[in-house]
Amino acid sequence: MCGIVAYLGPKNGVPVVLDGLRKLEYRGYDSAGIAILNQGRIAIHRSVGKLFSLEEKIREQQLDGSPVIGHTRWATHGRPTEANAHPHKHEGVVVVHNGIIENYLELRRELQDYGHVFSSETDTEVLSHLIVRALAAGADFAAAVSQALLRVRGTYALAVLYEKAPEKMIVARQSSPLVLALGGNPGEYFVASDIPALLNWSREVIFLDDGEMAVFTAAGMKIVGLDDGQEQKKEVRRISWDPIMAEKSGYRHFMLKEIFEQPEAVGNTLLGRLNEDRSGVDLSEIGFSPEQWRSFRDIKIVACGTSWHAGLVAKYWLENLARIPAEVDIASEFRYRDPMVGPETLVVGISQSGETADTLAALREARRRGASLLAICNVMESSVARLCDGVLYTHAGPEIGVASTKAFTTQLTALFLLTLELATARRSLSAVQISQQVKALLRLPQAIEKVLERALELELMARRYHQVDDYLYLARGLNFPIALEGALKLKEISYIHAEGYPAGEMKHGPIALIDEAMPVVVLAPPDRHLEKIVGNFQEVAARDGRLLIFSGPDLEIPAEIDKLDHFILEVVGEELNPLLYVVPLQLLAYYTAVLKGTDVDQPRNLAKSVTVE
Repeated sequence: MCGIVAYLGPKNGVPVVLDGLRKLEYRGYDSAGIAILNQGRIAIHRSVGKLFSLEEKIREQQLDGSPVIGHTRWATHGRPTEANAHPHKHEGVVVVHNGIIENYLELRRELQDYGHVFSSETDTEVLSHLIVRALAAGADFAAAVSQALLRVRGTYALAVLYEKAPEKMIVARQSSPLVLALGGNPGEYFVASDIPALLNWSREVIFLDDGEMAVFTAAGMKIVGLDDGQEQKKEVRRISWDPIMAEKSGYRHFMLKEIFEQPEAVGNTLLGRLNEDRSGVDLSEIGFSPEQWRSFRDIKIVACGTSWHAGLVAKYWLENLARIPAEVDIASEFRYRDPMVGPETLVVGISQSGETADTLAALREARRRGASLLAICNVMESSVARLCDGVLYTHAGPEIGVASTKAFTTQLTALFLLTLELATARRSLSAVQISQQVKALLRLPQAIEKVLERALELELMARRYHQVDDYLYLARGLNFPIALEGALKLKEISYIHAEGYPAGEMKHGPIALIDEAMPVVVLAPPDRHLEKIVGNFQEVAARDGRLLIFSGPDLEIPAEIDKLDHFILEVVGEELNPLLYVVPLQLLAYYTAVLKGTDVDQPRNLAKSVTVE
């Protein structure tokens, strides 16, 4: 989401950094800023909105200098205002930062006790104050940055300047990407959060790893470990991507890139939303008090397409964990059925873009009837976000592929956090139970990574079945919506007819379609439904159906079932299986579409955001 670009060298760094920020606009942002060192002083220029607003400010003053650091910000802590935009400056120390400092409140209170005065609402500003404090205690610039970073908990990619060390620029990373590039002139360096920002200037890059800090001067570059200060030897790689491939980070399609971005996107959606010891959730950003959460008698969810499937999963969570009645409506149907909605109802609208016409219309109808409104969306200041009383943003970053992938998993992540917030306020789960759910949630990004590492297995599976005309997807319980989502992904991008069904309904119609030509995808995670789902896939096998089973490691499949593909996933917890089991289905759909030669990123007749009814 947020973007960093920095330059140190003999050129005027302003056009270099602005060009890089333009290349990162696809990541999404709500404000932009730049810091320029000239004649021993660092000038800060910031603006809300798109980059051209910042460019106009700079053009009027004909600024130049080096080093220069720039930033595009997607608001997390603090509204999208000029005061909250980066860079942040305190007593000559200037910082731009991607990520979230999870313990910023604790650090901010400590610094305020020492007399520090803050000028923004952001978590980032504590970094500049911590560095200043270390400098005042006698540390040099590099040591001060290192000491400050060892105090923070969270994620960061950052670039730092200091007026009293004008020859230096320092960058560091922890769980947020940062790429270094070597210029053609002596002492010339470029830094960015993504490769496209660098390609006009250099193809020789170094990928900074977690826990590493790079110190740049005109005399050279030194990369050290933050923990031990030991110098790190790094490989210089040459990037040969064209500009379009660069935007895709080397992936063949945006959809595949976005599938592989899901561990980071899920992690980003969690950041800043867990309490300090990670034993519970903190959704105070929504603005509802515990009393308000308890006052709701029921919840209505309105959404379309993939977002509707996310709502169906959330219905299970809300009723099972938060013990509150929940209904899920396709938004285009909601306002035409005279819904029973009033002041004690919370209506949740889910939309990736925040501009879906049917969802907006449903929310307006709910508002007319006196309901409270909550948005789950991915775009700051979108129409849905502005309409609702509270917003829970999914920090997925821009999703270019029409078929939604990371938007879906981040919607599920946000909805699960919402469920835990309600369960806490309503006391339907104990503190121990909440903590157990949070621990399971924190394991998810790594579990998704392990699925992605086995993408080749799913490509081979797609090769065996991509010529068929029909698919059936079966699941039970809260994984039934994932069967719907898997079938939808296949339909959307490969144009193969596919249907998702609750497995218990198979004998009420779909069983008539099963023969030796039909692949049947079965989701069989280790949960309360496992015994029943085993019976269902045995019925498929008895009719010569071709089974594609996705299960945990302990599933025993009868030896007589020979028409079988079996993909084993790790165990993350019953409630969170939907977030894990959807990932191999996304990859299966993607590779099937590639084999069929369809337009994966822009399937026929579909649009990314449906802004008309």
